[in-house]
Amino acid sequence: MQEKSGTGKAQPGAFAGRGACVCLAGIFVQACAFLNLGAEHASTGATIIAIDISPELLATAEEQCRATNVHFEIQNAYAFTYPEASFDAVVGSSVLHHLVVEQALAQIYRVLGPRGIIRFTEPNMLNPQIAIQKNVPVVKRRLGDSPDESAFFRWSLMRRLRRTGFRDVQVTPFDFLHPWLPSPLIRPFQTIGTVLERLPLISEIAGSLYICATK
Repeated sequence: MQEKSGTGKAQPGAFAGRGACVCLAGIFVQACAFLNLGAEHASTGATIIAIDISPELLATAEEQCRATNVHFEIQNAYAFTYPEASFDAVVGSSVLHHLVVEQALAQIYRVLGPRGIIRFTEPNMLNPQIAIQKNVPVVKRRLGDSPDESAFFRWSLMRRLRRTGFRDVQVTPFDFLHPWLPSPLIRPFQTIGTVLERLPLISEIAGSLYICATK
């Protein structure tokens, strides 16, 4: 069962047969509006709770996804109001690097049921552009990053996940597609990127990290 697409987003197959899934900030705004992935997740039949701390983002997401099994709620990632073991999966796209990750992971772990899974994609600090963008203030401001956001080294992120209690931890670099790449060049560069992702050392500087773990 494939769980990752060429864009690196978690595929709907990861959630098929699961009872309840929570989608953290951004995935429905990005997926429904641009990749239609949120609608695909909705089609799995799982009950999906899409959350964000921003009412405006949630409203945008809700406009893009009308599935009856998807519910939109305002939540604080550091203080979920859900009981323990409420969800079978927690997913997010470019979320954790905006947060105090230890606090967010503790909440995610708490609301996951036994053998619940997480799937996230996050920026890779070993990518040269990401490293400059996240650490050089003038570049950070110019590209519209918020002051507190950062990126992850995969080894330290794996240690954090394991300290939280997660097991079967995998953090895999992927994605050499630049967001400013013209549309006609996306397909050939996807092919090149797939080759680069398989090369030792070179793969470590890919733009994103694909994060998988089990409670």
